[in-house]
Amino acid sequence: MSKTESKPMDTKPILILPPRYTDDSIALWRASIRAGWDSERLSDWRIPDDIRRDRRERVLYGEPLFAAAVGVQLGVALLEPPFYWLASIPREYTLRDVRFMTFAEACEIPDRRFIKPADDKRFPAKIYSSGAELPDHVSPDAPVLASDVVQWASEFRVFVLHNEPAAISPYARYGELAIAEDGSWPFVDSERDEAIEFLNQLLGDPRVSVPPGVVVDIGVIEGLGWAVVEVNAAWGSGVYGCCCDDVLPVVRRACVNGPVPGDDRVWLIQRDADKREFDDSDLKRGGE
Repeated sequence: MSKTESKPMDTKPILILPPRYTDDSIALWRASIRAGWDSERLSDWRIPDDIRRDRRERVLYGEPLFAAAVGVQLGVALLEPPFYWLASIPREYTLRDVRFMTFAEACEIPDRRFIKPADDKRFPAKIYSSGAELPDHVSPDAPVLASDVVQWASEFRVFVLHNEPAAISPYARYGELAIAEDGSWPFVDSERDEAIEFLNQLLGDPRVSVPPGVVVDIGVIEGLGWAVVEVNAAWGSGVYGCCCDDVLPVVRRACVNGPVPGDDRVWLIQRDADKREFDDSDLKRGGE
């Protein structure tokens, strides 16, 4: 399938936003206006009849449970990398040991690791002295990523469209937000060019594949060099200093209306919200 065939381009889509206002959702809304799109901010997770009847392409933006709940109702498929993705790429791009496992297996880790939920925010992503420190309320089968502890000197968010960087911004330096006093997210020296060079090397490697619309976070590990931090779904990622005019097409490509083309099916992930019917308490939730 060609890039031009992957989305209908003759009509403008409608951007569906969650009830809770955030800087990111407002920024995407403004970008949609500049693009000539319509938009709808839902009052809860239930889809109004007029939107259900509207046959235009729907583009979703919001946190995973919101997007999954709304996607089920509207028949919008959400593309994202598999939970194990970071553990599957060559180590030359991670510069650290990264392992994919169940939560039960993570609880058995004997030493210090950075441990995070692979599918959602089921428990805090942080450094644990051992798996015994993990909380006890998580399902044993929940997917987890565990990695060596490293020091990130700088981290960058990149929205990627068809294997090409579409928008990039710093977001952290030594664990602190990389925002300046004037509200900008500035690059330092040549790091933008270096980031793009590393990303192009990653995406050009035939051993590495990503969805057609995705977010790849990369950065510099102190004493080691450029590496991949993680990957995220474009429809649920913060924008930081990225140009939202360039972010919007990436989010659009990560949302598939109607039948899912064969090449896209590998990027369909089943989340909890996909597995059950929604009752009123689900559909009236107000979070993003």
